[in-house]
This record gives sequence, C-alpha cells and structure tokens, in this order.
Amino acid sequence: MNQRLKTYLLHGGLFLITLITTTMAGAEWMFGRLFIPIEGMKTLGWAEFVAGFQFSVPFLAILTVHEFGHYFTAKANKVRVSLPYYIPLWLGIGQSIGTLGAFIRIQDYINSRRKYFDIGIAGPLAGFVLALIVLWYAFTHLPPPEFIFTIHPEYQKWGLDYGKYAYEHLPEGGAVGLGDNLLFNFFKTYVADPTRLPHPYEMIHYPYVLAGYLALFFTSLNLIPIGQLDGGHILYGLIGRKQFQWVAPTLFIGFAFYAGLGSFKPTDFAVPTDDAFFSQLLYFGLYIGFLYLAFSRISENRMTSLLVTLVVVIAQLAVSWLRPDWEGYQSSLVFLFILGRFLGIYHPETELDEPLDLKRQILGWLALLIFVLCFSFKPFLVS
Repeated sequence: MNQRLKTYLLHGGLFLITLITTTMAGAEWMFGRLFIPIEGMKTLGWAEFVAGFQFSVPFLAILTVHEFGHYFTAKANKVRVSLPYYIPLWLGIGQSIGTLGAFIRIQDYINSRRKYFDIGIAGPLAGFVLALIVLWYAFTHLPPPEFIFTIHPEYQKWGLDYGKYAYEHLPEGGAVGLGDNLLFNFFKTYVADPTRLPHPYEMIHYPYVLAGYLALFFTSLNLIPIGQLDGGHILYGLIGRKQFQWVAPTLFIGFAFYAGLGSFKPTDFAVPTDDAFFSQLLYFGLYIGFLYLAFSRISENRMTSLLVTLVVVIAQLAVSWLRPDWEGYQSSLVFLFILGRFLGIYHPETELDEPLDLKRQILGWLALLIFVLCFSFKPFLVS
C-alpha cells in the first residue's frame, strides 16, 4: 500500500468516524436521551440514529466547506497543504456535538501577508454562506409547536404554556438553551413563523436549527482576530505586522477580562468562618495562577505577564464591586487558555508585508463584520 493511499484512508476514515459520532450526538440532542443505558432512562436505537443525520449532514457539510475553502485557496496560492483532519469525539456518558472540529496542516512556509489573508478568509466565508442556507431552511421548516410533546410528553399537561412551568424545579444545568447573536435573532424575528418558535431551552431538539447555530458559534470563534485563528490571519493581512503586534494582545486582554468577569467578587470573601475564607482564598489563588498561565506568552518577560494578570484581576474585582450584576462567560475561559497558551496571541511574521488591494480590504472588513454578527456574549444558556 503506497503512502498516498494510506493518507486518503486516514482522512476518509476520520471523516466516517466523525460522521458516526456527530450523528449519534445529534440524535441525543434531538431526543434528549443517550445511546448508553442509564437507569430509569430509555436508550436510543437504530431509528433515532438514522434521525440524527438531520444534524450531522448539515453540520459536517458546513465544516467541510469551511476546511476545503482553506484547502483550495492554499492550492491556488501554491502552498502545500494536507486534506482536512476530522476529530471525532463522543464519550457516551453525556451529550456532546460528536467532534472537536477539523483542521488542515500547512506544509510550507507562508512568506506573504496576502497569502495568509487569502487562505485565512476563504474558510469562514465559504462556511458562512452554507450556514445561512441551513438556518434559512431550519426557520422556514419548523414543525408545529406540538412537536415538542413528542420529545417531552410530560409537557402536555401544561399545553403550549409549558415554558412557564417546566423549568421551575429542574436541577442546575438541567436545561441547555441556545444563546443569541445578531444573525440568529434576525432569523428568529423576521424569518421564522412566531407561532412555531419553540422555547429557547427546547431549540436543541431541532437538528437544523442546532446545526446552523453551532456553525455561527464556530464561525465566530474562528474569526476572533487574535493569533493564528482565521480572524488573526485576516486582521494581520488588513493592518500589517506592526499594528497587529499590539492590537492582538489588547484584544486578548479584553477577552480575558470579559470571560472571567464575575468569577470572583469582593463580597465572596465576606464569609462567616476562617475555613471558608481560606478556602475561597485558595480558589482565588488558583484562578490567578490559571490566568497567569494563559497570559504567559503575551511577553517574554515573566514579570510583564504577571503584571498584566494582576491588572486584569483587579479590574474584574473593581467592576464586580461597582456592578455585581455584570457577569462574563466563564465557560470561555477554557478557550482563552488554549488560545493564550497553545495557539498563540501573536501572528508569525512574513517576509512580504505588502498592503492588500482594495478588493481584499473590503472582504477583510466584511469578514470582521460577520464575526460581529455571529458573536454571542453568552452562546449557551444553562438553567
């Protein structure tokens, strides 16, 4: 077996496994149950698995179009690149989306700001167009509102007013809803039949809606204009090396400030016992250490990284003291850590730092506008 055939089998095999895992994950979201037996809960079977293709096919189609947008643009720029590597992930013990996404490997040194821009922007724009089509179909083909009773027959006793009663006594995390962004809100407000819109905590059971929303969510993550994310390539191409080297860390600091806002408040330390105080102090110290690790690559000087960390923490405490009702989105701290520690905040320098032509500048700012339209401050709502 030659090397090329082995490579094709690897990429094809990863795709097929990811198709299976995303189909299983989609079925679990659709029916609110798992494939693994759990006491007191009916497990899913073959019929539900087949129904899960309603999620996996549109979701993987968007992901595939995104990655091949990068792939073909790299080829057009004579940059050697691998086929997409799909990353399946299904644990069976809880709900997931069945994948960690996909990526392509750039196998050449990219010496041009323009090439980075072209390759970086092609994926998000291609995937975004298909995401719009999926969302349009999803919101113009919503089932009757009574559809939710096939998933939750226990809601029938409340009728279509179930939203007023169903979530009152759920445990923490008992219901997960899709957040909002400008584009998703547009579809709900101006495209969907308002009489068919489900409660926000029930949209996860609608496979095309879920696939389209996740596409917007991952588009916004990819377009964050930091480091070697697609948005980083785009912004680097737009503003050049010198400006990017201070804009990117500034944006990263702002991201860190928002993500951790409200994690700790001055009132958290007003506890009745010494044990509780020192326990809280320990968690606070671990949080500072976590942020320091996330900021450790913002500067070669460790003291600078520590000072940035402390400034962010002090600013968070100050804002929480003035406005204790303001909360960030702590779930994004994990992505913050991955971005700061592994993916990097800065962009690789290029030999050619040529400005982009007008056409590319327009496309670049359009891509950053798409980031704003897709971005959600709280992408997932947990009861």
